Amino acid sequence: MSDVPAEVHTDLTPKEIVLRLDQYIIGQEKAKRAVAVALRNRYRRLKLPEDIRDEVAPKNILMIGPTGVGKTEIARRLAKLCSAPFLKVEATKYTEVGYVGRDVESMIRDLMAVGFNDVKAEMEERLREKSVPLVEDRLLDLLLPGSAEKDRAAKANEKKDAAVLGNIFTLISGSGAESNTASLSDRSGSASEKDAAQNASSERSALYDAVSEEAASSDAEAQSESRQKESSTREKFRTMLREGKLEEREVELTVHPQFQMPSMEIIAGGNMEDLENSMQSIAGMFSGGNKAKRRTVTIHEARKIISGEVLDTMIDRDKVASEAKKRVEQNGIIFIDEIDKIATKNGESRGQDVSREGVQRDILPIVEGSNVNTKYGVVDTSHILFIAAGAFSVSAPSDLIPELQGRFPLRVELDALKKDDFKKILTEPKNALTKQYVALLETEGVTVRFAEDAIDRMSFLAEDVNAKSENIGARRLHTIMEKVLDDISFTADEHAGETIDIDAAYVDDKLKDIVTDGDMSRYIL
Repeated sequence: MSDVPAEVHTDLTPKEIVLRLDQYIIGQEKAKRAVAVALRNRYRRLKLPEDIRDEVAPKNILMIGPTGVGKTEIARRLAKLCSAPFLKVEATKYTEVGYVGRDVESMIRDLMAVGFNDVKAEMEERLREKSVPLVEDRLLDLLLPGSAEKDRAAKANEKKDAAVLGNIFTLISGSGAESNTASLSDRSGSASEKDAAQNASSERSALYDAVSEEAASSDAEAQSESRQKESSTREKFRTMLREGKLEEREVELTVHPQFQMPSMEIIAGGNMEDLENSMQSIAGMFSGGNKAKRRTVTIHEARKIISGEVLDTMIDRDKVASEAKKRVEQNGIIFIDEIDKIATKNGESRGQDVSREGVQRDILPIVEGSNVNTKYGVVDTSHILFIAAGAFSVSAPSDLIPELQGRFPLRVELDALKKDDFKKILTEPKNALTKQYVALLETEGVTVRFAEDAIDRMSFLAEDVNAKSENIGARRLHTIMEKVLDDISFTADEHAGETIDIDAAYVDDKLKDIVTDGDMSRYIL
């Protein structure tokens, strides 16, 4: 049996990975090549013999480039390609132990939680079809409150009637036996008296039989007729339920909140946030916060609630945790953004720089490989892929402590975006900005068409404003597009059924005052 998880797209070569990334990210070929090779190497490592496999460490990547050029998007799309547990964190929110803030081990706990939820969702999807009949029956019990109780009562009555009839026959047979015993012992009685006693006993037995059969038959017919009516009603409601005719009907539902034991991770080096959550869970246990509650909801809402409860009972949480732990350890990806913000310029440490360098020292063992305690078990970080990124406009990668630099052997510089890149970003990706705005306005019945010269003009303005003020990369296009389509978005309901063409003249008309005023463009664009 292969050790490669079935969920990972192992058939993708580095070239194919780059082609997949090209669908969403423009340019940055060097960065795409680096992450494609890193992903493929993980698959190659899993095919190695066990004695070599553990020796092959992941080649962590350091991306260097201005904001808005695709660093985060590359890592996020890479994780989606291989269905790997992925977590994006900001280096600035962590602090050295002893300072206010989150400890660095919490990133592993968060990644493990992501992995657990991913595996749980996959298992729920596989079991969803099996859960449908169970959910339907519970919904029908809500719509026909007495049906389930009547079925149980009918079954109980059947057992009771059977027991009563059994007792009657026991009494009859017992009396007959006593009569026979008496007649045999009474040697002084006449033969006629014996015959009369036997005839009377037979008549009584026949009478009891007739009465019992008639009563049983009558009860059975009544119960059968009642069950047929209830079954017919229940099946009618089941059909209506499947056809979606009862989605808005309201029912009373008992909601059982999911009980979770308080996490004791705080003992193993947690922080105040973990302590606060744990104390709230403990307080909820003692105050009855986990008690079931009655709610009035629609069938549509009830189906979601009941489906979640049914699936939760069908899933083995220990199995989910075990699979999630395996995925996190072998395929997990952590993207550490803004790592340049914890670098100390020229190696000098003073004031808050002490904490920054402390964060680097705390991150180091996590990246090197260590065991981190989580509520799902101990996680080994030795083979988790770390991708760090930063603009390094003030500091340089060499300002990081040497040990941490050595743990990111692959360094990739991302290029600043130019006019041609902006043009491609506006039109080529699956999630291109122009496509997004066209789809949004189509919901109001407005058709928007972007002319080629409008795309050129907006691309030029994005590059020009980035050059004259802070370079925020592709995010500049968001501000420009919002200003260009501001009036249309505000009055879209008044233009239903119309077609609006956006050309260069239209773009200039909307942006002329802002573009000509340099100070205004700095604040608005």
